[in-house]
Amino acid sequence: MKKVWTFVLGLFIILVIVSLVFFDFNKKEDNSLAKIRLAEVAHTIFYAPQYVAIEKGFFKEEGIDIDLMLTAGADKVTAAVLSGDADIGFSGSEATIYVYNGGEKDYLKTFAQLTQKDGSFLVSRKKIDHFTLDDLKGKTVIGGRAGGMPEMTLEWALREHGIDPKNDLNIDTSVAFAAMSSAFIGGQGDFVSLFEVSATKKSSLFKKNFFYTKN
Repeated sequence: MKKVWTFVLGLFIILVIVSLVFFDFNKKEDNSLAKIRLAEVAHTIFYAPQYVAIEKGFFKEEGIDIDLMLTAGADKVTAAVLSGDADIGFSGSEATIYVYNGGEKDYLKTFAQLTQKDGSFLVSRKKIDHFTLDDLKGKTVIGGRAGGMPEMTLEWALREHGIDPKNDLNIDTSVAFAAMSSAFIGGQGDFVSLFEVSATKKSSLFKKNFFYTKN
């Protein structure tokens, strides 16, 4: 009987030692991950593959620990990268151009094309049956920051349909990117340009239509 207890005790000690070694190994392995601070311009369906990869641990399998932060607006993303608060920024490529043209020696570089097209949606305050871009004439659209990618692509889409963005409607560029939906909810503008999933949420809130308008 004594031999049995001695065997059980010895086995228990071995299991404890193995568990501690395994835990310490995993701990060291986690510490070996390269931490990347990533600033994204918005939480959007554009980046769904990234969210899945983070959740499923695909980055960690490659030795990368992603520290994801929301930094609303390309100007804010740019500032985060330039200041060293972020290692990589997801935003429109115009940010790199503005920094370079500003004469910065430590300028940013665009190294990837994450989205093939602009994915902004127009959300209307009133329901419009058989909507066309001509319905924007004489209206006010909260378009985003002047010189920002969403606002510039909105102007491009309007010109492609024979609409003068300067004279046929009013594109409000005074509202910061992060405040566009709040301003619209507060009663400002007839339309607002929003990313998904924010566009669907605001459309559901107002029980109105939203229209995909950009090619």
